[in-house]
Amino acid sequence: MLQLIIAPTARAIEQGKQLIPRIRQEFPKVKQQQELLELIETILVYKLPQVSRKEIEAMFSLSDLKQTKVYQEALEEGREEGREEGRQEGELAAKLASIPRLLVLGLNFEQIAQALELEIEQVRQATQGE
Repeated sequence: MLQLIIAPTARAIEQGKQLIPRIRQEFPKVKQQQELLELIETILVYKLPQVSRKEIEAMFSLSDLKQTKVYQEALEEGREEGREEGRQEGELAAKLASIPRLLVLGLNFEQIAQALELEIEQVRQATQGE
């Protein structure tokens, strides 16, 4: 592990690849293996910020990568972003669907835009789509 830390940048990836089989042989417990793989990944992420995620993934088998803390955190972050985007799209769709009813009540485009926190152009486009 120390070799990976002190290795020149050009050799760090190769050092990481060489460590993985040794970890699997020398540490029979899966939890220990997982923790050491996470440590290798963390070292490489900091040591080689210019290396793409795909290149780092290539050093690990997919199952090992999916078990690392970095992968799990990235996956959860992606899910959370997806939920937030979905929620925002749902809110926008509900606002746009309410525009015709607000027009029937006699509100003008500016009033609707202000009440729904939309741009006036969004209100106009929503009425043109009908």
